[in-house]
Amino acid sequence: MFLYIMSIASLVIQAVFLTLAIAAGLYYLAELVEEYTVMAKSVITWAVIATALVHVGLIVFEDIPISLNILGLVQQVLHGTLMKDFPVVRVQSIPFIVAVITLILHHYMALNYFGTVLYSFSEVLAYFTICLWIVPFALFVSLSANDYVLPTTGERQPLLNDDNVVTDYLYRKSKRYSLLSFFTLAKDSILPQRSKKGF
Repeated sequence: MFLYIMSIASLVIQAVFLTLAIAAGLYYLAELVEEYTVMAKSVITWAVIATALVHVGLIVFEDIPISLNILGLVQQVLHGTLMKDFPVVRVQSIPFIVAVITLILHHYMALNYFGTVLYSFSEVLAYFTICLWIVPFALFVSLSANDYVLPTTGERQPLLNDDNVVTDYLYRKSKRYSLLSFFTLAKDSILPQRSKKGF
């Protein structure tokens, strides 16, 4: 009984460490995307092309239903459309909304198929990771780069009156809703800050 309680406690500790590791990784990726938007666009574009090629390979070499792979190819076309304006990702645009709907539909169809046909866990995880999660995850992380597209966030300019409408709007809007700002806020509120000693 005592060993059972220890196993539950260890699972909780492992879950906490895994959550912290994922949060730290997301924070680091969001910073990288904000610093290197051109490279991020290139990496995500190549991920879209590679995922489309994986779907073609599944059509040729595997007996996975063609409807799953056609839906996956449609998703990659939509992702490619979103990459035209990168790092700007307009969440109200038709390609973005259709991409989210097809992602949900693709998950539903894949879960139905893999629930009825026997595949190993690693094969199912490989399909979901490469065909469903890589590109949407990269686009999700890159949403924070959208905040730094020109015009930049509103800085108080000494030549303009502080009541300037554009400056006030950009100042209020700046960095509140990005992934990086969320992790920065979490880091500042959870982790203690060291005070630097002045000698």
